[in-house]
Amino acid sequence: MPKILIVDDEPHIRILLEQTMEDLEDQGVDLLLADNGEAALAIIREERPELVLLDVMMPRMNGFEVCRAVKHDLGLEGVYVVLLTAKGQEFDRQKGLEAGADAYVTKPFNPDEIVARARAVLNLPAE
Repeated sequence: MPKILIVDDEPHIRILLEQTMEDLEDQGVDLLLADNGEAALAIIREERPELVLLDVMMPRMNGFEVCRAVKHDLGLEGVYVVLLTAKGQEFDRQKGLEAGADAYVTKPFNPDEIVARARAVLNLPAE
C-alpha cells in the first residue's frame, strides 16, 4: 500500500492537504501525518512513505534538515520529497534542491496540482 506523509506544524494546512488527498485513500493510499520535523523523520524511518509533503518552517527540525537527512544521511533516494513553503525566494528554492528535494512548491499552492503530482509519483491513474 503506497504511503504519503503530510508534514506541517500548521493544523489547517495539514487538514487541507489531508482532505485534498482523500480521493487517493479510496485508491489504497495510506495517509500519515506529522506536525514537526523530528516526528516526520521518525515516521519516514519506520513507514518508508513513497511521497512526503514537507513544510520548511517547523519547530525542532526544519524541512531542509529533514529532507537532507532523508536523502543524504539515510540514503532514501526513493522517497519523493516535495517541499511546501511560504519561502519563495530563489535562495530558498536553491537551498531546498541542494537538500535533495524533488520539488519545491510555494504557498499558497493549488491543491489540484498537489494531487496531480501525488498521482504521478505513485503511478495512480488520473481521475
